[in-house]
Amino acid sequence: MSKTKALQFVHHPHPSPLAADKRAELLKNPGFGRVFSDHMATVRYSDAEGWHDARIEPRAPIPMDPAAAVLHYAQEIFEGLKAYRTEGGGATLFRPDENARRFQQSAERLAMPILPEKVFLDAVDQLVSIDRAWIPDGDGSLYIRPFMFANEIFLGVKPSSDYLFIVIASSVGAYFKTSAPAVSVWVSQEYTRAAPGGTGAAKCGGNYAASLLAQAEATRHGCDQVVFLDAVEKRWVEELGGMNVFFVFDDGSMVTPPLGGTILPGITRSSLIRLAKDKGITVREEPYSIQQWKTDAASGRLREAFACGTAAVVTPIGTVRAPDGEFTIGNGGSGARTEELKASLVNIQRCRAADPYGWIHKVF
Repeated sequence: MSKTKALQFVHHPHPSPLAADKRAELLKNPGFGRVFSDHMATVRYSDAEGWHDARIEPRAPIPMDPAAAVLHYAQEIFEGLKAYRTEGGGATLFRPDENARRFQQSAERLAMPILPEKVFLDAVDQLVSIDRAWIPDGDGSLYIRPFMFANEIFLGVKPSSDYLFIVIASSVGAYFKTSAPAVSVWVSQEYTRAAPGGTGAAKCGGNYAASLLAQAEATRHGCDQVVFLDAVEKRWVEELGGMNVFFVFDDGSMVTPPLGGTILPGITRSSLIRLAKDKGITVREEPYSIQQWKTDAASGRLREAFACGTAAVVTPIGTVRAPDGEFTIGNGGSGARTEELKASLVNIQRCRAADPYGWIHKVF
């Protein structure tokens, strides 16, 4: 890393950005992950030169050799964060420094070079600043996807010597398409997402690839998401396919599964824990079994459950379905605690409330 000097991004403007009227039409109902802004940020890495060639350039296909290491050994990581529109045409990000640090942790686990936090933040800042017109009005946002992959042309099994870091941006609306007051989840009892010693705490594509078959199973059973149990006993609730999970009890306390190497340390998760504790809510990070979930829902001890993540923000869970039956949580919709925490988080994210934590990052 000592080879890497301070990087300055060179801006190569798009020669023909999408016309404003066409962009406005797309932003009326962008969905999630299908509408992309005009530009992307790129930075290259090689063992010989370190991090170099930083650019903001027109979004375009990536030339790739069929022997590129990522295509064979899946050495790849990514992040997800959002930019929000502010009054006067400005933009903000929510805790991007945490994304930068988690990106470094993922890189370390995947034997990849550590991207300096400043380079990560500069790439995101500059892309959002240039493409801020792509942030939808209202409840929409600009979803930012930084990612890095092994780019060496070599078929030997070893860490790559070349990498490409890219940031792209997508105008998005709501993550879940359902109009129901809460989502339904399917308990995967055959498939697991991660095992001790694996890559569960890293944000890498392989974890999500491993979840797809279980997610397809959930869809076949009429559920919106899959929830995974631990890989050892297949007893303890860990996380959903792409979200952390919380449980709210009749005494007002909350439980979320503990981090231990198999669960992604969600930034939304940590923010909600901080918000809840500052409201005087007891939050326990402790194991919670699927059988206890069922028992507590039936007795009424469990009043609410919700999933959380950057894409879905805070989403109530109403129904839990498994091969041996299903059960409903509370009234099958959202609950007061879920809505309270969601409002507190979203109001800070969108600058509608004070930010006592220094979580908001302004893009200039």
